Amino acid sequence: MSEAVEAEVKTNPQGDPVSSAPVAPPAASGRKDPHGDAKKQREVTADHMFFEAPREREFITGSEAAKEAVRRSNVDVAIAYPITPQSETMQLIGVLYGEGYVKEYYRGEEEYGVMSAIAGASRAGVRCFTATAGPGTLRGIEPIASWPGHRLPAVAMFTCRVVNAPLAIQPDNIEIAYLLNCGMIVFHAENQQDLFDYIMKGFIISEKNDVTLPVGVACDGFFVTHARGYCSMQDRSMKLPARDPYRGAVPVLDAENPPARLSRDAPVQKSNFMAYNIHGVWQQEVWAAVERSRKYIDYYMEGLVEAQNVEGADVLIIASGSAAAQSREAVRLCTEKGIQAGFIKIRSLRPFPTNELRQLCAKAKLIVIPEFNYVGWLAKDVATAIYGFSKAKVVAGPHVYGGMSMPVEMIVDEVECGLTGKKSHTVPESHIMGTVDPAAMAQFMKSI
Repeated sequence: MSEAVEAEVKTNPQGDPVSSAPVAPPAASGRKDPHGDAKKQREVTADHMFFEAPREREFITGSEAAKEAVRRSNVDVAIAYPITPQSETMQLIGVLYGEGYVKEYYRGEEEYGVMSAIAGASRAGVRCFTATAGPGTLRGIEPIASWPGHRLPAVAMFTCRVVNAPLAIQPDNIEIAYLLNCGMIVFHAENQQDLFDYIMKGFIISEKNDVTLPVGVACDGFFVTHARGYCSMQDRSMKLPARDPYRGAVPVLDAENPPARLSRDAPVQKSNFMAYNIHGVWQQEVWAAVERSRKYIDYYMEGLVEAQNVEGADVLIIASGSAAAQSREAVRLCTEKGIQAGFIKIRSLRPFPTNELRQLCAKAKLIVIPEFNYVGWLAKDVATAIYGFSKAKVVAGPHVYGGMSMPVEMIVDEVECGLTGKKSHTVPESHIMGTVDPAAMAQFMKSI
């Protein structure tokens, strides 16, 4: 006698029943394709995007400005790891992935892994974007520092915050000091508009054949990322041309047709001199590529610096990032007091505008350099650039750090002290380069 055999029920690992019957495609629901707008984006030339396309102004945060820059930049891969104040930025990039404007997006396991994955993606020939902040920057600094030597074009956004103990999450751009000498191009955004423009233009400059280097776009966290400001943007129906992976200083990796061995060959392995020489020559080439980026920065960003009221000014205030906003107001207050003051905003920290500063500072009597960090990395570069080319007294300060804001009156006070000889309340004498005593000048250069 036969018995009825009960049909076997297959389950997935979670215990849910699984049917082997073919699944019919879902019926059209009439809902809008979430990637529809992204699919309609058209590529335009960089010149059209930056110089010809009409713009509309919106009142947005810096994180939103970064999102909108990536929306228009034809980005292939974005990789994230959360850390304040960068988390919101990369969360918004995740929204772009959901809308189809970014092709691939995922969260790494930690910052070192994120920066290593960006290296792999860039080496494979796609356009990459990531962002980090403060301790995240330092945790990822080893792979970041390897990017220029591997000639990896990419854009990384650094939303600067405190890295010193006791730890805090407030703005402090000391981390930029760690980025300046690894071979990458570094821009410092003052506001939401800068952040939007520098990211987009960074992709184009980064991928130029005679550059082929990563670009770091830094801003002062919270002051820019979470605050709102006006930002003029092109229509979102346009995007930059895709990266051409075969126009670069080094060939991209092809998994099916490997171009070369990645390990050092036998003659190099057998000779320390050869190894050192090859490394030394390559470092020179990396920094030569940084120098070659100047012409593209001049073209796309209208110069490495922005100068206002410099001609005939006795006093120059030189700043970058958020300190530039306070400096503009300080110039206005100085003018009301009858002091002829000019302002120089530094857009590009690497390459550094050495020749521009030598020309602009030649006739100044006093130079004041306010910064949002303790060590004064900008003052070091400015003093080094103009040493022997300017007779101005240089004040390396005022400085605020740890998240403090900078009262405009603090900058004005340093201007007045520098002109009258009155002792500063905030800047130590060792951080003031005088014009009379050579020993004091030497001490200044040593101190900074």
